[in-house]
Amino acid sequence: MKPNCPSLKLSIIAAPTAAITVVKAAVFAGILTASAPTVVLGQSMEKKGTTPYVTHFVFRPLMSLDIAELGKATTLEAVGTTQNMKGEKMLDKMSARCVALNVASGEKKYIDGACVLSDSDGDKIFSTFDTRDLDKSQPKMDCGTHIITGGTGKYKGITGSEPFACISMPALAGTGDYFAMDIPHNTTWEIK
Repeated sequence: MKPNCPSLKLSIIAAPTAAITVVKAAVFAGILTASAPTVVLGQSMEKKGTTPYVTHFVFRPLMSLDIAELGKATTLEAVGTTQNMKGEKMLDKMSARCVALNVASGEKKYIDGACVLSDSDGDKIFSTFDTRDLDKSQPKMDCGTHIITGGTGKYKGITGSEPFACISMPALAGTGDYFAMDIPHNTTWEIK
């Protein structure tokens, strides 16, 4: 016995047409996406700029060489996240990981190291830093300077300079000599 339902017949006939329309729309959207300019979360990727951002770091001592009255050297790992201070997407909400050597011996007191920032796409920016390298034109950035040496993905070919400050945060609970700092940067960068 066959059901006699005209609306059921109409919906069965309409279903393939609707599916074809959805497929056409998906293909068209794919073409638009493939031909769109490079974007960072909905914004066009600029080729150069100045970006103020803060990295919220937690530092973990890894190993220490401590000779009483002579000096101390400590290797550190720092991890954290970035926050763009203008609300823009560049250098915002990236994960940061650094390794550093903290030296204190007589008059010598410095931290040198290297960092990598990773965005949600997995693209990376690499930099080195030196706390003895101060940009005199930016006296508030009085803790050192990062030098951006390169990147991957949308950051391929990036270079730049990032004078930074160091703001100590309250002591962390627990053992292990962990400590926290906010590191404001004033970054001038270019992608070639």
